[in-house]
Amino acid sequence: MAKVKFNNKDAVFFNALRERVDAYFKQNKIAPTGNFKLFSKTAILVASIVFLYVALVTEMFSNVWVNVFLCMLMGVNVAAIGFNVMHDGAHGSYSKYKWINEVMGHSLNILGGSVFMWKQKHNIAHHTYTNIEGHDDDIDAGSMLRMHKDQPKLPMHRFQHIYGLFLYGFLYGYWVFYTDYYKYFTGQVSENVPLRKMKTHEHIIFWVSKVVNFTLSVIIPIAFLGFTKFIIGYSILLFTGGVVISVVFQLAHIVEDAHFFAPDTKGLTVVEAEWAVYQLNTTVDFAPNSRFLTWLLGGLNFQVIHHLFPKISHVHYPEIRKIVQKTCDEYGVAYRTFPTMWGAFKSHMIYLKQTGQAA
Repeated sequence: MAKVKFNNKDAVFFNALRERVDAYFKQNKIAPTGNFKLFSKTAILVASIVFLYVALVTEMFSNVWVNVFLCMLMGVNVAAIGFNVMHDGAHGSYSKYKWINEVMGHSLNILGGSVFMWKQKHNIAHHTYTNIEGHDDDIDAGSMLRMHKDQPKLPMHRFQHIYGLFLYGFLYGYWVFYTDYYKYFTGQVSENVPLRKMKTHEHIIFWVSKVVNFTLSVIIPIAFLGFTKFIIGYSILLFTGGVVISVVFQLAHIVEDAHFFAPDTKGLTVVEAEWAVYQLNTTVDFAPNSRFLTWLLGGLNFQVIHHLFPKISHVHYPEIRKIVQKTCDEYGVAYRTFPTMWGAFKSHMIYLKQTGQAA
């Protein structure tokens, strides 16, 4: 099994940065976890998804186009709960109380995923080995998409910048109905990252939550609407959610300016940079001045900050960014940012084209 280590022996940059960020919270006498902004946002998002679910299942509106729009809106709502509530909860940054973090993290289970699998895939594999082939599951999109030049190349990849966005629409459904089960039964997060052994209660939660989600998402809607209306509406919801989730996460790492790394297939590979500098090399921010996107995306447009300080709630990212920018300037570390989301999206599509056609 390939192993990767970072050169953290003299991590002067991150030591200085961490001291300054810690000082910010101490001087302002605030906790690094969530606050009223996050709690009120949670209430809005949860109330919205409950309303949308009831409106769709009971056919509150008779107009077919209104219902199509509501299905799309619910797909965005599902993604927003994942970005804001689940994400902070799974990282332990939603609240200072562990049990509240667990509750918020398990919102993913209601939406069809598994927070246990997410923590193994995202918190460990992705955050530690960002953009490292064979370790970061986020750049393993299957044979139809080539996210890394060291991945096998197929003739179809030369057109992936054309069909890639369409494939993104299937991510949410693929996740709910396949990938969690694949990890569960194979015991592997990715090629070189094994799944932690599950405890008895984790097995129970996994299966009970899958049954609950299937009941809410499939059985009840079919009972109220019939199969045809259900499958059309649910497909729209899944596709919209898949596109939103995929695009937001891809814009932080799968762009022209981000670095990628392929370790030796055997033995130990040492990355010369310290871990924090490596994170800055592989991660970018986008639209940092957009209050709307920051609110909707749960601060995922500040991915640099999130990767450096995953235990800090996203509500603090705009202020922490100022400290990171200043420290990067002092230490000569590149801090990559796209002024707009559209600019990041264009760079992502260019990267897909370049990688799909590269040797």
